[in-house]
Amino acid sequence: MIKNKVRWMLVFPGMTAVVLLLFFPLLQMIIPTFSSDNTNSSYTEFLSSNYNQEVIFRTVGIAVITTIIVLILGLPLALWISRQKGSVKKILSIVILFPILTNAVVRNFTWIIILGKNGVLNELFIKLHIISKPLSLLYTNFAIVVGLVYLFLPIMVTSLVGSIDELNIEVEEAAAILGASPSVSFFKVIIPQLITGILTGCILVFAGSMTAYTTPQILGGNRHLVMATLIYQESMTLGDWNSASIVAVILIVLTVISITLMRLITRRFNRGIENA
Repeated sequence: MIKNKVRWMLVFPGMTAVVLLLFFPLLQMIIPTFSSDNTNSSYTEFLSSNYNQEVIFRTVGIAVITTIIVLILGLPLALWISRQKGSVKKILSIVILFPILTNAVVRNFTWIIILGKNGVLNELFIKLHIISKPLSLLYTNFAIVVGLVYLFLPIMVTSLVGSIDELNIEVEEAAAILGASPSVSFFKVIIPQLITGILTGCILVFAGSMTAYTTPQILGGNRHLVMATLIYQESMTLGDWNSASIVAVILIVLTVISITLMRLITRRFNRGIENA
């Protein structure tokens, strides 16, 4: 009994802070959208708009593409870093986290210099005679994805390195002894052991990409709005806080549904491995 009381005393301050600073403001935002007389018509009107549908599909599509690219780039990089020796591994782990230590606005303005019509990338392509005139790379969905991949790659790598450190090397060695090729060993031995780390990294990247504001605003502009920038436009530019709250509720629901689906897929994958 005493131990339980001590645990609750330790947990209570943190839980109180979470409720007061997170859930209470969230409820203050959500409740008015359901308490009004025209709740159904407000949500129906928002979801039936072709423009809003385009914003929703763009947001989800960018988040999915970003998550896939970050996973494809992050998994080999995390494996390589985890296989390095002590001091080298520590240095690489610090270097990979360096982008997070830089202000998001600074990072995104750097990409403007790179992706602009007179930017580094276009000038390089023209000098190499790959293109004859500058490409419109900036203020596109492509630019948003590039910025988000750069932003969330360190998070994925860090999440995977922790999981790779806990790998059972003996299983991998046994597979090699039994004649498994590196590719077979990678997909049938290493990947199943990293499912938890992959899921954690994917959830962090997907949720972050769905709710990102700074990167889509700077690199996407007003022509390629996502739900986070739409919330800002509805609230701060148009002053329509009810519409902004509706967008926020839909964004939260979409994020929760997507994360739940990822968890279900992972559980089925784990069950398939156990039954194999």
